[in-house]
Amino acid sequence: MRHILSVLVDNKPGVLTRVAGMFSRRGYNIDSIAVGTERDPAFSRMTIVVHGDDFILEQINKQLNKLIDVIKVNDLTATTHVEREMQLMRIKCTVSTRSEIMQICDIFRGRIIDVSADSMMIEVTGTADKNQAFLDLLSKFGVQELARTGKIALSRGSAK
Repeated sequence: MRHILSVLVDNKPGVLTRVAGMFSRRGYNIDSIAVGTERDPAFSRMTIVVHGDDFILEQINKQLNKLIDVIKVNDLTATTHVEREMQLMRIKCTVSTRSEIMQICDIFRGRIIDVSADSMMIEVTGTADKNQAFLDLLSKFGVQELARTGKIALSRGSAK
């Protein structure tokens, strides 16, 4: 089962290394990880996506909570939450294909970030499924480059 963990940590050098090292030492794979500073710059939030059963998740929670720089671990999987990913892509285009690419961007609420004579750079944000569908539609034009963020997520409602 896929789990989305929201981990509040101290914003200090080496914290990401210690968290990733814990996963590595235990043999757990990280599907995606995204880290950003919180409102208070003393803290960062890590959104970590992992696969595993309840036993593995329990072990991950215990091990994360043992790390001195980890303040709080929340499993968002069982809660009502919002999750998003972003992708940037450079797509080949010609004068004749440019308008079709722009129409697809409009449908998916993608943004054209840069345009050159033979390519367009596009940004799209949404669920993993939406981003994959967008990529699938644009693949016929030729994807020159692609960069994806990891998943970010927050629980709905009041902060806990």
